[in-house]
Amino acid sequence: MINVLFAAPAEQFDTYHPLIEAALKAHGIDARIGLDMPADQVDYIVFSPKGPVSDFTPFSRAKAVLSLWAGVERIESSPGLTQPLCRMVDGGLKQGMREWVAGHVLRHHLGMDADILNPEHRWQPRAVPLAGDRRVGILGTGELGQACARTLHDIGFDVAGWSRRPKTLDGIAHFDGGDGLETILKRSDILVLLLPQTLQTRHIINADTLALMPRGAVIINPGRGPLIDDTALLDALNRGDLGHATLDVFEQEPLPQAHPFWAHPRVTVTPHIASETRPASAAKVIAQNIYRGETGQPLLYLVDRKAGY
Repeated sequence: MINVLFAAPAEQFDTYHPLIEAALKAHGIDARIGLDMPADQVDYIVFSPKGPVSDFTPFSRAKAVLSLWAGVERIESSPGLTQPLCRMVDGGLKQGMREWVAGHVLRHHLGMDADILNPEHRWQPRAVPLAGDRRVGILGTGELGQACARTLHDIGFDVAGWSRRPKTLDGIAHFDGGDGLETILKRSDILVLLLPQTLQTRHIINADTLALMPRGAVIINPGRGPLIDDTALLDALNRGDLGHATLDVFEQEPLPQAHPFWAHPRVTVTPHIASETRPASAAKVIAQNIYRGETGQPLLYLVDRKAGY
């Protein structure tokens, strides 16, 4: 019998408990799953930054911290965190991100706002480019970025990806490093931000990088709010250098009602809904990692503590 501490909001326990228990039993593992147990008896911690645990020092026996969140910027510097930390990558989260990103890329590609926001009922026929004529850039080609890149590529878009380190994506152009960032920004009619939040990625979209993009380009950010310098973004929108920004994440959430993003005609605000962890699929990922931990296999989605993701 292993002990699993559910260190996430208590109101989520009744949902997750039977799902995790069933997923573990499918792997042949009996577990005691609870909201409260002696720290020195905990084998695994299912964790959310919104839960009760902020210091991992007492959990000397724990073999891993299994986050319910995809991002780890609010976790990886926690006091006493010496245990392996795994971020959440599950099928539901990935599919949700693919759908949200594809929907908003298509919205801007097809110019749907001209028809949806048409209070004067004007009949305005226009020729819409095909997807192959539209260049889409993905900053951040981890699990979610790769999934979105492949989805958009399959639709027919001219897709390219970028990350700090070299990668190879089948059939999709990929750039890396400083020179690669400049290249992908210059070619992106629509830019999707899916980078992790680190010291290196904070305000990666700023006055200098925005100036590299084609005039009238669109930015879509379902990644992390601090990737964008808000002041520089607003300046670019106000000048008309940038055509539109669709933003799902922000430096401060909930976004204050007085924030200029709400009323700006070239900004779309969505309330951090691009992708949510789905309990049913997340429970299977948690159970799989516990099984791997118990059988001596490498953990899935292990965070590189030096890189911060």
